Amino acid sequence: MGEQAVNENLPAPEEMRGFVRALLRDVDALGLMLDGGQIESGIRRIGVEQEMFVVDRDFRPAPKALELMEAMKNPQFTTELARFNLEFNSMPHEWRGDCLRTLEKEIADLYGMAMHAAEAQGCLVLLAGILPTLQQDDLGLENMTPMPRYYALNNALRALRGGDFHTHIKGIDELTLTHDNVMLEACNTSFQVHFQVGPSEFAKLYNVAQAVTAPVLAAAVNSPVLLGQRLWSETRIALFQQSVDARSAAHSERGQRTRVHFGDDWCHDGVIELFREDIARFRTLLAGKVDEDSVALVRAGIAPQLTALRMHNGTVYRWNRPCYGVADGKAHLRIENRVLPSGPTIADEMANAAFFFGLMSGMLEEYGPMEQVMDFSDAKGNFLAAARRGLNAEFHWLGGETITARELITKRLVPLAEKGLAASGIDKDDVDRYLGIIDDRVRQGVTGSSWTLQSLANMQKEGGSRSERTRTVTQVMIQRQRSGDPVHTWKVASLREAEGWQGSFRTVGQFMMTDLFTVRPEDIVDLAATLMQWERLRHVPVEDDQGNLVGLVSTAELLKLISREFEQTELASYTIEKIMVKDVITCTPETSTRDALELLRRHNVGCLPVTRGKRLVGLITDKQFIDVAARLLDETAR
Repeated sequence: MGEQAVNENLPAPEEMRGFVRALLRDVDALGLMLDGGQIESGIRRIGVEQEMFVVDRDFRPAPKALELMEAMKNPQFTTELARFNLEFNSMPHEWRGDCLRTLEKEIADLYGMAMHAAEAQGCLVLLAGILPTLQQDDLGLENMTPMPRYYALNNALRALRGGDFHTHIKGIDELTLTHDNVMLEACNTSFQVHFQVGPSEFAKLYNVAQAVTAPVLAAAVNSPVLLGQRLWSETRIALFQQSVDARSAAHSERGQRTRVHFGDDWCHDGVIELFREDIARFRTLLAGKVDEDSVALVRAGIAPQLTALRMHNGTVYRWNRPCYGVADGKAHLRIENRVLPSGPTIADEMANAAFFFGLMSGMLEEYGPMEQVMDFSDAKGNFLAAARRGLNAEFHWLGGETITARELITKRLVPLAEKGLAASGIDKDDVDRYLGIIDDRVRQGVTGSSWTLQSLANMQKEGGSRSERTRTVTQVMIQRQRSGDPVHTWKVASLREAEGWQGSFRTVGQFMMTDLFTVRPEDIVDLAATLMQWERLRHVPVEDDQGNLVGLVSTAELLKLISREFEQTELASYTIEKIMVKDVITCTPETSTRDALELLRRHNVGCLPVTRGKRLVGLITDKQFIDVAARLLDETAR
């Protein structure tokens, strides 16, 4: 859906006006095709888009996607927003017989091709909704894939928003950050499934997709960690919406819909209703060259590409997105479900897809039109509940019934999906295998997200740093993924499985302390002294109300103060500002461990505040270096 032939710079007004005229003409052409029966019907096909991460031998993002594509020279592979993201597109498969296992074999073959190409570059590939080892510093424009479309999208969204992008997600932990580009979107990789439908059945089946998205997602969640923080079961949902939120403050205040959205109502009038709504609500971001007269082509009996419509549709991100395409000269419509995460294994992904396709095939027969048995607000609320809590979600289901996700899936929806797949002529062995994975996963309560969180908790008990835990869980994820065994059969990860633990200590950002005790310049000295006593601290950073580092208090400064003779009233009047060190030696998260150690030695200091710009983001002390050295000596002794 994303056309690449665009200019990196914002389009000139006349260019944009010409593109909008072409966009409106495409909608007219689509209307003529629908009225004239010029869109394929009577056949269903399925397909997928598989996204993945490229990681180095330290299990950190590796910006090698272009090199891998050059080595593979396979047209099914394509770029994504970041140089550490890679995507391939399956061929369309007719919805019948052995299509599911045929599709799985194709995915496995392409994944294997990517894996071998990555290994030749000293890298690995990983199927995960969000890479656990990602850091904010990985999300600069230097890691954006150097293609005009991506730069144009970044420039257009920033211009429309009028400034930086703000992210605030609250789960077990809480993440609040400001970012100056759209690269936060690159934290997400998905397994997008496509279901071709006929024009006359589009509205009813689109509504089915909306209704079943929540329970399918609840069983599939695989993205619980972002930038080291434990957030939603499927954090991709919240992150994607906020990472490309182009609304200005004024638009947000009046409740304008975000470009990533679920919708606000059922579909009533078919696919053209959705395209018209998105054009009306969302400003055109990109403008490219349009060579065809789509209306003239339709009148001549030729299926147009609808280039302008497809380009605009590629910048509006419905979780169930309507798609138009042309294959072998025939136009067709698809429903693209975008909620499923990448991973944990290909078998898990195919089980998720089979569950979705089975419900798409069975729901109407069982319940009739969704809009007659379910409030749309319940479908939307269920979707958000599934993203937040996964299998622990509670749903408002058909007829207003309240039911847990696990009970709904195991007792009602798996049997219903089985009926839908059987009625579609899907081979019984495939039905049993894929839905068996879903049933076992849900009954055991083990999703990709729960496995990741349990593994991190287990490793925290073992004493590992946050960087070690995220690095190890990524390493083990890759190992388990290659086995092909579904996630509900995996043992939780342990630090004992880690190889090359030194990779978790290459830069300061990997093992700095981030849960800090700080004081402000106007605080009394007694507060700093008491904090240091309570928490057994030797250093306390001083920050202002904006989080900027302005000084440092250490036990040395306090001892100097105490050694002087003061009246009690005089001492009580002393503030932190009077005793703090203002000329503080600092480093950044990217500072190498070797360089940080040299700073400590050269300046004879016991700690280094870690800053990004002026903002305090962490602290590293000489004790941490001693602990790392002790581990290295133990390793050598073995």
